[in-house]
Amino acid sequence: MSGAEETRDLALLEQIARNDRKAIALLYQRHHLRLYRFLLRFVKNEAQAEELVNETFIDVWRGAGKFEGRSQVSSWILSIGRNKALSLLRKRSDAELDDEYASGLEDESDTPEVMTLKQDKAAAMRLCINRLSDEHREVIDLVYYQEKAIKEIAVILSVPENTVKTRVFHARKNLSDLLAKSGIDRGWP
Repeated sequence: MSGAEETRDLALLEQIARNDRKAIALLYQRHHLRLYRFLLRFVKNEAQAEELVNETFIDVWRGAGKFEGRSQVSSWILSIGRNKALSLLRKRSDAELDDEYASGLEDESDTPEVMTLKQDKAAAMRLCINRLSDEHREVIDLVYYQEKAIKEIAVILSVPENTVKTRVFHARKNLSDLLAKSGIDRGWP
């Protein structure tokens, strides 16, 4: 994110702290899609991801005046959303499995459909990323899809920068191994 965009986000937060409804609408327009995609990878349910986006921006509305500037505004928003998603996942794991959730669980055996997907590199990449641990999938998403720096990821995850570096290293290695097992050349940056 450029310095000008960050300056604009900070100005919007100041306006939101003064109850400016137009400012929250503008901030929402700027960040909702990226947040939605990030949360969808977490919860794997479009309706729940959309609800989490709405809840996140309600918290942004309420907490705009408390923003301390220790991270970029976009990282702060992702962090709020991530915490909401983790809370939802904890509740979900305590609840009984419903049919929709159970049908979303991966079958480890190769079906003809899975074999067909393996021929498509992008589909194979998604399958391999989904097989990573939650921690590794999360850092891959933040680095490559959200384009966050190590420092920003550390803020979002509330862990030291060296922990982020270690997770990224292991995530890339595990992803590379999974891709090789799927017959995909390394081709990973």
